[in-house]
Amino acid sequence: MMNPLAWIVLSAAAFSAPIPASAQQPAATLRVTARLVEVPVTVLDSRGHYVDGLERGDFQIIENGQPQKIKYFEDNAGIISCAILLDTTGSMGKALPRLKNSVIRFIDELGADDSVAIYSFSEALVQQQKLTKDKAAAKRSVLRLRAGGNTALFDALTDVTGEIARESGKKVVVVFTDGDDNASVLTAQAAVRRATKDGVPLFSIAEGEATESVRLKKILTDISSNTGGEMYEIRSIKDIEEIFSKISTALQHIYLITYQPPLEPDDGKWRRIEVLIGDANKYRIRAKEGYFPK
Repeated sequence: MMNPLAWIVLSAAAFSAPIPASAQQPAATLRVTARLVEVPVTVLDSRGHYVDGLERGDFQIIENGQPQKIKYFEDNAGIISCAILLDTTGSMGKALPRLKNSVIRFIDELGADDSVAIYSFSEALVQQQKLTKDKAAAKRSVLRLRAGGNTALFDALTDVTGEIARESGKKVVVVFTDGDDNASVLTAQAAVRRATKDGVPLFSIAEGEATESVRLKKILTDISSNTGGEMYEIRSIKDIEEIFSKISTALQHIYLITYQPPLEPDDGKWRRIEVLIGDANKYRIRAKEGYFPK
């Protein structure tokens, strides 16, 4: 969902009969808030293979049961902005070298025009590299990472999704964590609501102690599913490269659909989104499930 509001300013003036200068009034100005909702979509066939080459007319968008007109459409070849959020807490000492190598390879697999930002977190979020197309700079920031501190995952995740959501076009967040949250100010419920509200696809990776927390895995699964991303579990640190490779492949198959929602009061209530395409039994669609109006 595109966070910045697009403001349409319409000036209305009477043009019928001449009006004496003394009686003229300033032209009335009508301001209408025109929010656009962005829906990243991934389509897979019945065997789990990605389906590319689809066009605008192949998709239908439904909000709260009502069909919506697609305003903009971007196929799976479009550029993407990717924020990578990495756990650098004390427990990451053993896994960090392999994680660095996996992330560097992931950055190399991004397109030349794709942008990447690198963040790390322990008790606090640190932006190691702002969003850039300079892949060499991004990789240098990864190599500088060091492990230490506690885990403020929810605070960091909320800040990063909020920041990348301001970018136009396709954007995703990839987060890696090896432990449950023990230092955030935000609650899990607040983190889920804010991340879902931003609507940026989240690809989450749980490793180590994080895979043993039923609560944390459900939180990451819920956010990932609600935003059109996916959640992965790593049972051995040697599997980190494989998971990042899977995510890299997934990013190459994301469509972006944009529509203008109905002009209804911003009551803050959840608005459900359905994406339909052809035979429902033929395709499996991964897309964000809805949004909270802002």
